[in-house]
Amino acid sequence: MAQRFALMIDPVAADSGRTDFADTFTAVDAAAPALSVGELSTQRGDGVFESIGVVDRHAQEVVPHLERLAHSARLCDLPTPNQAQWHQAIDVAAADCGDGEYVIKLILSRGVEHGPTPTAWVTAAPAADFTPVRENGVRVVTLDRGYDLDVAQNAPWLLLGAKTLSYAVNMAALREAHRRGADDAVFLSRDGFVLEAPTASLILRFGERFLTPAPNGGILHGTTQLSVYEFLAARGLTAEYGRIPASDLPIADAAWLVSSVRLAAPITAVDGAEIPVDRTLTRELNQYLLSPRD
Repeated sequence: MAQRFALMIDPVAADSGRTDFADTFTAVDAAAPALSVGELSTQRGDGVFESIGVVDRHAQEVVPHLERLAHSARLCDLPTPNQAQWHQAIDVAAADCGDGEYVIKLILSRGVEHGPTPTAWVTAAPAADFTPVRENGVRVVTLDRGYDLDVAQNAPWLLLGAKTLSYAVNMAALREAHRRGADDAVFLSRDGFVLEAPTASLILRFGERFLTPAPNGGILHGTTQLSVYEFLAARGLTAEYGRIPASDLPIADAAWLVSSVRLAAPITAVDGAEIPVDRTLTRELNQYLLSPRD
């Protein structure tokens, strides 16, 4: 496995008028200690992050990822990331990657408790081999998220629209899915609507119509889902957002979990009931998602 790469960022030095931020980055040994024991990202998960897929040294969907990082930061009352600075840091990290698939992670945290500044860093490492999942698909179970669909607007302090470092619930949901003999989970709202997977967006197909849950119900607006919709629109297909009743999930003509590193994984069964798999379209989607995209 290729060596991991880590880059610490000085967010305070991100003067918006600058164009070169090379002196705001510090390359560190990814295997050596780099964070203080008082770092709130490790103590409380008080921060936000993004995972960017890299293919042959090309970082994918950088602009949507940076826009979502900024959105998450605003929801968490963190300083707004300087887009140009982080973009340059991504370029530096991508140049350190080798051929094949890698993953770059962007992390912005509250910093050390009672400290004056946030902590920010970027890492790069080889991605896992998701070829079997892309080809063979995943079996999912539905899990109650415990919130109504409109909870995000009624209780913004729950941070449901932010990609935060607090991933304990997501990991617990995956463990529960495995206990039930499935590979992954799909969250449902308490009032019976489809939301998202713990680490992926959901896309359903009904005939020639494609549908994903609207990102105003406390779910993340998936960067890979946006790319898939661009692909579908270019082919003249209807791709929409909407409220999807849970009862529609097992009767879809096809369904996928899509994410930045795993890409498009077809769903083969929902709560033990098999659903059709469109293998041709899945293959075309993954070919597109592996092509260079900004």
